[in-house]
Amino acid sequence: MEGQHNPPAHQYVDNPKPNHGRRKAGGVPTKMGASDQASQPGAKVGTGDQANQPGSKMATSDQANQPGAKMGTSDQANNQPGSVATTERLDRLLSQAANRCCADCGAPDPKWVSLTFGAFICIKCSGAHRSLGVHISKVVSVKLDEWTDDQVDFLMDSGGNGAVNTTYEAFLGNYTKPRQDCSADDRNDFIRRKYEFQQFLSNQQQLSCVSQNGKHHYQQQQSSSNRYGLGHAFRNSWRRKEDHKPVKKAVEVGMVEFVGLIKVNILRGTNLAIRDVMSSDPYVILNLGHQSMKTKVIKSSLNPVWNERLLLSIPDPIPPLKLQVYDKDTFTTDDRMGEAEINIQPLVAAARAYETKSVTDTTELNKLLAKDGIWIPRDSPISVIDNKVKQEVTVRLQNVERGHLEMELECVPLTQ
Repeated sequence: MEGQHNPPAHQYVDNPKPNHGRRKAGGVPTKMGASDQASQPGAKVGTGDQANQPGSKMATSDQANQPGAKMGTSDQANNQPGSVATTERLDRLLSQAANRCCADCGAPDPKWVSLTFGAFICIKCSGAHRSLGVHISKVVSVKLDEWTDDQVDFLMDSGGNGAVNTTYEAFLGNYTKPRQDCSADDRNDFIRRKYEFQQFLSNQQQLSCVSQNGKHHYQQQQSSSNRYGLGHAFRNSWRRKEDHKPVKKAVEVGMVEFVGLIKVNILRGTNLAIRDVMSSDPYVILNLGHQSMKTKVIKSSLNPVWNERLLLSIPDPIPPLKLQVYDKDTFTTDDRMGEAEINIQPLVAAARAYETKSVTDTTELNKLLAKDGIWIPRDSPISVIDNKVKQEVTVRLQNVERGHLEMELECVPLTQ
C-alpha cells in the first residue's frame, strides 16, 4: 500500500561495539540527514515537493529527478541507497586500502565480513569469528551472500577495517598481533581477546562506553566480567608475560581449525511421517561439529518445500553432516520425524582437487577422485556447475517409518 512503511526483514544481533552516538533505523546504525528525513513516511511536504502534486508545475530541480533526465553534479554527490548498485558500493568498500587486507591477520583480499563490527576478514579468521557465536560476531560472505542496502550502509558508516582496528586494537601493549600464517590457537586467542573480551580498547574508550550507556551498561559489564572470570577492569594485568597464553574455554570450539565452508541448500521433503492428526509441521536441524542451524517451519505439509540455504564451517578433522527432522508443536515437545548422516569428505576432497588441479569439468573430476580411491555414491553425484563443486543428495530418513529429504551441497574452498 502506498505510503506504508515496511521495516527491513534482516535483524542484527546485539552489537558489542562501543556506542558512538549513532541512531538506529530498522536495527542498523545509520546517520540521517535532512534529505533522508524528507523521504520518510509521514514527513511534511515542502515547497519543492508541492511542485510534484497533480496539476502543479514542475520546478527545474524536480525535473532533474525524472527518468531520462541528466543528473547534475550535486545529485551525483548524493550517494543515497539505491542510486548505485549494491554490489558496486560493496566493491568500492573492498577497494579501499585498509579493507584490502584482513582486519585480524593481514591476509590479502578478504572475502568475508563481520557485520557486527563492520570488519573485512579472511576465511580463516571468519571461522574464528563463527566460533564466538552470532551473538558476538555475525559473519557473511562478500560473494556468496545476498547483500541489502542497509547492510552496505552500515559498513560504510562503520568506517571499515581502519576504524575497527583503531578502536579494537587501540592498546595492544606487548601483545603481538598474529599474521596470516599463524597457528589456529594464536588466531582464535587474538580474535577472542579483541572482540569478545575487548581487551585492547583504550581506557578512555572503556570509560566512554560506561558513561554513554549509564548504570545499566556498567552492571552489564560487571556481569560479563564475572562470566568470563576476566573483565575490562583487569585488562592491564593481562599484558604481562602470560599474555601469549591462549584464553581457555570450557568448550574448545574456539581452537578448531577450519578447512572450508559448506553451503547446504535444503530443497524439499517427500512423504514425511504424520505427527499431528492428518499432517505435520516439519523443520530441519543441521549439525556439523559444534555448529547447529535450523530451517523455517512449514505448516501442515508432508511434502514441504524449503529451498533454504544454510552455511556452516567445515572443521578438521571433518565430521559427518547430521540432520534431524522435527514436527513443531506449540504446547508439547517437538516430535521426531527422522534423522540422517551424510559423509561430506568426498565433496571436500573434490573441492580441493578442483582448486589445486587442472580440472575443468565433471568427468575429469570423477576420474581424479577414482584415481585417489575416493568412492562417490551413485545416488549422490558430484558435479562442476558454473565453476562450483556441488553434490546432489537424497537421503532416506532413519528411525522413522518413512520420508526422504533432498538437498544440494556446495563446498567453498579456502581461497574464496
